Amino acid sequence: MRHSRSLLPVLALLATTVACSTGSDSMADGEAYAVPSDFTQYTIEQFLGTTSVFGSSFSPDGSKILVSSDESGIFNAYSVPVDGSPPEPLTESETDAVMASSYFPDDERFIYGSDQGGNELSHVYVRELDGSVTDLTPGENLIANFAGWAEDEESFFVASNERNPQFFDVYEVEVDGYERALFYQNDEGYNLSEISDDHRWLILSKTNTTSDGDLYLYDRETGAQRHLTPHEGDASFGALSFTPDNSGLYVTTNEGSEFSRLALMDLEGGETETLLETDWDVMFASFSKNDRYMVVGVNEDGRNAIRMFEMPDMTEIELPDMGGLNVNSVRVSDDETMLAMYAASSRTPGNLYVYELGGPAPLQLTSSLNRAIDDRNLVDGEVARFASYDGLDVPGILYKPHQASPSTPVPAMVWVHGGPGGQSRIGYNGLIQYLVNHGYAVYAINNRGSSGYGKTFFGLDDRKHGDADLDDVVASKQMLIDTGWVDAERIGIIGGSYGGYMTLAALTFRPEEFAVGVDIFGISNWHRTVNNIPPWWGAQKDALEREMGDFDDDEFFRAKSPIFHADQIVRPLMVLQGANDPRVLQVESDEIVEAVRANGVPVEYVLFPDEGHGFRKKENQLDGYRKIREFLDLHLRELPGSRQVPASEAESSP
Repeated sequence: MRHSRSLLPVLALLATTVACSTGSDSMADGEAYAVPSDFTQYTIEQFLGTTSVFGSSFSPDGSKILVSSDESGIFNAYSVPVDGSPPEPLTESETDAVMASSYFPDDERFIYGSDQGGNELSHVYVRELDGSVTDLTPGENLIANFAGWAEDEESFFVASNERNPQFFDVYEVEVDGYERALFYQNDEGYNLSEISDDHRWLILSKTNTTSDGDLYLYDRETGAQRHLTPHEGDASFGALSFTPDNSGLYVTTNEGSEFSRLALMDLEGGETETLLETDWDVMFASFSKNDRYMVVGVNEDGRNAIRMFEMPDMTEIELPDMGGLNVNSVRVSDDETMLAMYAASSRTPGNLYVYELGGPAPLQLTSSLNRAIDDRNLVDGEVARFASYDGLDVPGILYKPHQASPSTPVPAMVWVHGGPGGQSRIGYNGLIQYLVNHGYAVYAINNRGSSGYGKTFFGLDDRKHGDADLDDVVASKQMLIDTGWVDAERIGIIGGSYGGYMTLAALTFRPEEFAVGVDIFGISNWHRTVNNIPPWWGAQKDALEREMGDFDDDEFFRAKSPIFHADQIVRPLMVLQGANDPRVLQVESDEIVEAVRANGVPVEYVLFPDEGHGFRKKENQLDGYRKIREFLDLHLRELPGSRQVPASEAESSP
């Protein structure tokens, strides 16, 4: 299998991550930013004039790169010439997001995925040379994903749960004619992680808990299966790639340590050699087509640190200077002469660059930030840690508005990521920057149970959700107050998915702590949610149960579910929900809104009929983000007795 192609996407549980940026701990001490003399506040229309771009599949001749961009208002596929010429739109969807996967090896057909209005029932499509589209996975109520190219490039793989909704089988599809054959029938709930180049050997992964997993070697010729990772205690293992001769397997593992390292496993003898180990998690390693280069990603305090090595000796190659931007991903062209890279900062969205190895400076191919926005008016996030209620060191990313000072303290929002087990990470977030630009501090907390800080920290909230982790969130208020530039009386909470649950839990179980709450598709009734988990979550569902608690324990989940205690909510609440969300059903939001309104508490409800678990369409983002700020302006900025000087309502025009 071609090493530059990923195999199977990981099914998230309820995880969403927030893009943040990092630096020193300087902002927690009250030090003020140098405010630009011509400081400007921007409209939400201007912020949404910024585009999001992802993807980096080189065309067969290396002259262009396949990406997805929401420039049109919804994600579509584009080809981006490597000479810097303007991108060319390849699809024109107005309803469903197009997620580009890969060009074909010998022509400019390409593979993409798309669902229906955010319902996550994605199909795999081919956009033909004449612009027509072929659905490779027709049918109802199925999920299918592109799963990589065969080494000889005469076929590719597609994973689908069409046969059994609980499990994903893998099919091999011919490049010409798209005839397909069942390649691996999954009857045991494994995930297929890697395929050897000769198609004989498969690496299967099994999720035991959210902190523990195993790898197995399966022989397609004999049907024999061997356990590769027997171990004691919690340990995770990730399969990355077979060695060229299929004698070894590159893996990540945190067996015997807090953080994942890169290792090479001898498949015959079972010995494992550590290749790269740091004080943070090695997240991934990918190989160029002919195995000459290896690209490694390390999660350094929520910041991607990308390293590149020449194989087989792992001689490190220095990546080009990006002028202070953080390189988030690198892909090597098939001829191994060029790199496609994405680089970003808190103030700059990810842009695509191309770099010729050994050549001059990288060439920027996209300009994602709206040209009407001067990034000097935006802010960098800074790492800020605090001692929580029990002394635990808890990290997060703090955004200080230009307007904030001890003489003009500002309102603040504690931003809780999704999960359980997500992480607020480095990068650009338009909603955060919009709020900060208009005078709201934001602290994106990585409470206990967040990933990226070692497996002990990750497990500290097991079976204590809405309790131990919530107390971290409450404790973060004191850190904000201690800055000297946050108004102690005007601190709210916001979050999406599991972070939305934490918002509801805060307003329910700690009802006097936060002045307002913004819940973005959050869980209000755990018992209903866990009993409506889609069948395709398979082993992930079992792992979630071991972390969250016995799904049949009604009393346990009732105690943690805000809907059954909503009479305690006394602070203003805003709820945003997608009607097609398959993870957090609309009824979760419907019921909490109705219950809180019965308290006589101000509630605003924003429902999007054409969105799912996350809002992909710019028109919906515009509506939702504007209403979030209007809600905060009404219920947080203007609290009686506040010392805050209201932010100017005179916004520059688009």
